[in-house]
Amino acid sequence: MDRILKIIDGKHKLKELGSQGFSGLKVKGMTFTMNSYEAEGLGYVSTMVAKGFFGLLQMDTLIINPTVLDLPLFSYDRIHAFGKDKAMIEFYDTMVEKTSLEKLHPIKEKNMNYVFTEEAKPAWYDDVRLPETVSYQGKKADTPAIDAICLEYYRTFFEIEAPKVTDPEAKARKIDYYVDGLLNNGGPATDVFVQKFGKEKTTALFKKVLFLRNNPTV
Repeated sequence: MDRILKIIDGKHKLKELGSQGFSGLKVKGMTFTMNSYEAEGLGYVSTMVAKGFFGLLQMDTLIINPTVLDLPLFSYDRIHAFGKDKAMIEFYDTMVEKTSLEKLHPIKEKNMNYVFTEEAKPAWYDDVRLPETVSYQGKKADTPAIDAICLEYYRTFFEIEAPKVTDPEAKARKIDYYVDGLLNNGGPATDVFVQKFGKEKTTALFKKVLFLRNNPTV
C-alpha cells in the first residue's frame, strides 16, 4: 500500500484528508483503518486496511476516484488469507469522454499464469465495469510477483493520456451512479457494513471517505 501511495504522490501530490472519524471500525473480527487524500490534478484517493484472525487475514483496498482527469474509477483490493494472495484490479466507467485503456492490456497478457477467473454472475454494475478488470491469485510465495504486477498497473495507469474534465456535473453523475449503485444494490463489502452499522452510517462512510462525494473540499 505504501509503495502504491508513493507512486501516486510522485505523479499527483497527495494531501491527507483523514478518515472523518471512521478509522478503527470493527466488523466480524476485523479492524478497519482508513484514510483519504486529495490528489492534485487527479481527484481523490482513499485507503482501507482490514486485519483480523490473529494476523491470518489482511485486506487492503485503495480507490482512485478521478474528478479532475477523465479517467475511470480504479478500485484495488488485495487479500492475504491463510497462505493465499489475491489481487483484484477493477475499473469502472466514470468517464465523460472515452479515454482508451489499451496501455493496460499487455500487463494481463504477460501475466496470464496468475490470472484468476471465476464464473461470472449477472450484476447491477455490468454496464459500467470495464473489460480491463482482472483478478490475480497465487500462493504466499507468489506475493513478490503479484506485488510487481499491481505496481505496474499503477505506473501504467498514470501514463494514460486523459483529458481534463470539462463537464464536472456529468462526471459527478457518472461517479454517483456507481457509488449509489453500491449502496442501493449491495455487494460483499457493502453488505457487511450495512448489516453492522446501517445504511445511513455506511452511506456517510462511502461518500465522506471511500469515494469522497460529500467532502467539504470537493
